[in-house]
Amino acid sequence: MADLTALQKKLRIRFKNKALLEQALVHSSYINENPGLATGDNERLEFLGDAVLGFIIADELYKRFPQFSEGEMTRVRSSMVRQDALCRMAKAIKLGDHLYLGKGEEGGGGRGKPANLSGALEALTAAIFLDRGLAVTRKFVLRLMSRKMGKATSQGVEADYKTKLQEIMQAKRQLKPKYRIIEAVGPAHDRRFTVEVRVGDSVMGRGSGKSKKSAEAEAARVALNQP
Repeated sequence: MADLTALQKKLRIRFKNKALLEQALVHSSYINENPGLATGDNERLEFLGDAVLGFIIADELYKRFPQFSEGEMTRVRSSMVRQDALCRMAKAIKLGDHLYLGKGEEGGGGRGKPANLSGALEALTAAIFLDRGLAVTRKFVLRLMSRKMGKATSQGVEADYKTKLQEIMQAKRQLKPKYRIIEAVGPAHDRRFTVEVRVGDSVMGRGSGKSKKSAEAEAARVALNQP
């Protein structure tokens, strides 16, 4: 099979058992055309990798964000292990270039298919875990996902404040909060928005932020902290 030295350099990981790395890259279509291949396809590794990714992300969220509720952590973790998110991360390390595909899958654009890329990333995570242990796997996952985690946690918190406020107001007053921009200052590349949230005729809170969403989230947070 192919020399995977370049991929290992990109991953910053040197495998002790290179057969595990090879197996992580083998699509089932390749096995159908090469039935004698000793390693087998990557589907069992994909199963394990899904669990390992979920654990590492959950552990990091639990330790880094003690203020997050169970619901907040669940939403962020879910957003990070979705197929489209894993596909983007696989593309970032050009994992598709290294897949072993059958001729039909290759001809059908298999190197760019989200299912193939996300599955290969899960399988690769499992291969690293089996070969190098949890500490190395954790370092790899968090390095790969750091930007996505920062974005997801920010969005998760924003959505959660607004969701909580809406649930409370609908239960107490049968009304839905409404958000209104009351000020937008600064140049287009560095604008700051101020938003107020109203429930009926009452202003429940005001908040500012660099985007409408973050300003709305801050207004909702202020409203939730009102006595």
